[in-house]
Amino acid sequence: MTQLAKIAVLVTAISTASIVQCFAAESPPIAVEIESPLASSHPLQGYLRQTSSVSPSPAVVLLHSCYGNWGRLDARWGKRIASWGYVTLTVDSFGPRGLKNCGEHPPQDLILDAYRALKFLVRHPSVDPARVAVLGFANGGRVALTSVEHGFLEQASPNKFHAAIAFYPPCRSFKGAMTVPTLILIGERDDLTPAEECRNMVDGRDALGISRQKDRGTPIKLIVYPDAYHAFDAPNVTTPAKLSGHRLEFNQTATDQSIVALREFLDATIGRRE
Repeated sequence: MTQLAKIAVLVTAISTASIVQCFAAESPPIAVEIESPLASSHPLQGYLRQTSSVSPSPAVVLLHSCYGNWGRLDARWGKRIASWGYVTLTVDSFGPRGLKNCGEHPPQDLILDAYRALKFLVRHPSVDPARVAVLGFANGGRVALTSVEHGFLEQASPNKFHAAIAFYPPCRSFKGAMTVPTLILIGERDDLTPAEECRNMVDGRDALGISRQKDRGTPIKLIVYPDAYHAFDAPNVTTPAKLSGHRLEFNQTATDQSIVALREFLDATIGRRE
């Protein structure tokens, strides 16, 4: 190899390493007011993570479960997704409402939170408004699915999500008529939000057995992890826990596989244009 060729190889290696380091660099969270306190009686707040890209980036809204713990969700998933080159906004739905959990009946206006966050993101200069996804966990997954299902909520918003992901959502009330590509990840042993109900949803059947038209809605990708329970991605339940008689348990294998599945789905639907 000539000296010139050696230099070229070295330069290429350094450039490649710089690109990898750029996307792997941690983007620290910024506490933001998603809405002005003057605009709402319960103005949303959240953690925003930005990318180092000079051009507008794709973005993901993250919605927590009935546990709350939006800071923990941001540290677990917001940080990871931001390292892939996506702007992330992890929403605190409970703090402004003075809640610690959903209670027996979650506030009805929780279903609006995804679009309230989307309204903030599409105006942000670092975000490409045509490439925003919504990602929710458990009850947050319910909100995410509601946000992209054919219906009044989706039709009423001038801003639209372009992909949706739900971790172990309650699928019982959905017929699966989604307006955008949708990914659902759930454990086979989940006895709180059963996988079978999500299978029915993907087939277009709701809890009453009423089916949607076969040609209506965007296809849904359902991934069921055989040995996983509810909250399989939550490392704080490494020791199995009970919630109203239902089992919660961390599963490393399912978590690792869900990370790969989520990244592939995001890249395929709203992915970076490098």
